[in-house]
Amino acid sequence: MSLAPALTEAIAAAIEASTGQPFLLKSARPVAGGCIHDAWLLDDGRRRYFVKTDMAAAAASFEAEADGLLALQATGAVRIPKVGAGGTAPSRSAANVGTAAGHAFLILEYLELRSLDHAGGAALGEALARMHRESSADVDATYGWPRDNFIGGTPQSNQSHRTWAGFYAAERLKPQLALASENGMERTLRDQGERLAERLSSFFLDYRPAPSLLHGDLWSGNTAQLAAGEAAGTPVIFDPAVYRGDREADIAMAELFGGFPESFYAGYRAAWPLDPGYETRKTLYNLYHVLNHFNLFGAGYLGQAQRMIARLNAELRG
Repeated sequence: MSLAPALTEAIAAAIEASTGQPFLLKSARPVAGGCIHDAWLLDDGRRRYFVKTDMAAAAASFEAEADGLLALQATGAVRIPKVGAGGTAPSRSAANVGTAAGHAFLILEYLELRSLDHAGGAALGEALARMHRESSADVDATYGWPRDNFIGGTPQSNQSHRTWAGFYAAERLKPQLALASENGMERTLRDQGERLAERLSSFFLDYRPAPSLLHGDLWSGNTAQLAAGEAAGTPVIFDPAVYRGDREADIAMAELFGGFPESFYAGYRAAWPLDPGYETRKTLYNLYHVLNHFNLFGAGYLGQAQRMIARLNAELRG
C-alpha cells in the first residue's frame, strides 16, 4: 500500500502552507490507528505527522473529527493530538483537511503511544472527570453540538435540545432504530424500541444531568498514553464524536467493550462519583452503541440489543 503521488503532493503542500516551511517527504509508511480510514506516518527527516486518508467522501468525517479534537483540546483537561501541522500561517486552519486525486486527508500531530497502564488509567479517569465537570458549568449550554458528526461510520445528528431526554430520544435512539429497521430488525423489536424512546423522560424524573462536553466514542481503542519523553505516561484521547450530554454516557461506553484498567474507573469516581441509578442509565446509553454496531457490523449484535430494550422497558413497567 502506498500514497498516490498527487495525494502526497497535496499533503506536503498543506503542511508547507500551514508551517511556512518546505516539507520534502522522505518516507510515508502505513501505521495502526486509522480503524475506519488508512493511517500514515509522514517524515521529512526533521518532522513527523500522523495523516489519515480515505476516499474524497470522507472529507466531512475528517472535518468533524478535527472540530471535535479542537473542542476537547480547548478544555485543557486531557492531552489531545494537535490538529494540523502547526505554524502560524493564515491558512493553517484550512490546511488541516483537504482533498486531492479523489481522496481526502487529515493532518494530525504524530505521537508515540502505548496502551494505558495503571497510572495512566487513573490519570485519564481524573482528567476526564475534570473535563466533564468544568465543561458543564456553562448555564446557557444545551444538549447537542453546533454541527453533526459521525459515530464510527454512521452519521450522528446533534440538533440542540433543552432537555436531555428529548435529545437522547430524538438524536440517538430513534435514528438508530430507524436505520436498524432498514437493516433487517423485525418490526416488533423496533416498536418496542420506539415505545422506550417515547417514555424516556421517566428515567430522568429525579436526575437532570448538566450538558458536559463528551468525547462521545470512548472505547479503549481511542485512548492511550505517551510512550516517551518527559511527558511519558500522560494519557491521550482521540477519534472523538463530541457533543454535550450526560457525562455518564462516556463512562458507560468505556464499560461496554472493556479494555480500560480498573484504575480508570476508580480515578473517575474518586474525582466525581456517579449518581444513583447509573446502572440502569448505563444500559440505556450503551443501547445506542449496540444498535450502531448492529447497523455497521450485522446481526451479531441484534440479540444484545433485544435484551437491552426488554430490560429497559421492564424498568419502566416496574
